[in-house]
Amino acid sequence: MKNATPETKTAKHGRTPHGQIHNIPPLYNEHSRNLILGSFPSVASRAEKFFYAHPQNRFWKVIAAVFSSPVPATVEEKTKLILNNRLALFDVIANCTISGSADASVKEVTPNDLTPILQTARIGRIFVNGKTAEKYYLKYLAEKTGMPCICLPSTSAANASFSLEKLIAAWQVLNM
Repeated sequence: MKNATPETKTAKHGRTPHGQIHNIPPLYNEHSRNLILGSFPSVASRAEKFFYAHPQNRFWKVIAAVFSSPVPATVEEKTKLILNNRLALFDVIANCTISGSADASVKEVTPNDLTPILQTARIGRIFVNGKTAEKYYLKYLAEKTGMPCICLPSTSAANASFSLEKLIAAWQVLNM
């Protein structure tokens, strides 16, 4: 058996010598109008290679409720829910050092390039999922995009101060 090289470690575990890399492509099409940006994928999302894969994250329940849809179970259903409602989904951070999934531990940030999304879709509004996404969007991307962001309360289970009902109410702005 061959010894693992840095390249094979990166491919297998989504790690660089400096931390974690974003391994999920953006989800959008030419009909997308609202872009939702998270901070950086959780460990579960990086393993699944799809957004908001941790079962305790309330993102999919919130989006389903906002658009009066059933809660999606599969990647295909989640993709349809996003695209059918003219949304786009990505994260602010391309790579960083992070301890597990803890946003508070994020360091050594490199932002994602939003140019392909903004050149393909007519994005009218950018929403960020929580304060960490807002912090890094404002620091690295707001000037590049020329667009302000609207900060929505985090759907993470760590945001225990917001019940599911309060999250759904706050996120209704997506459907306006």
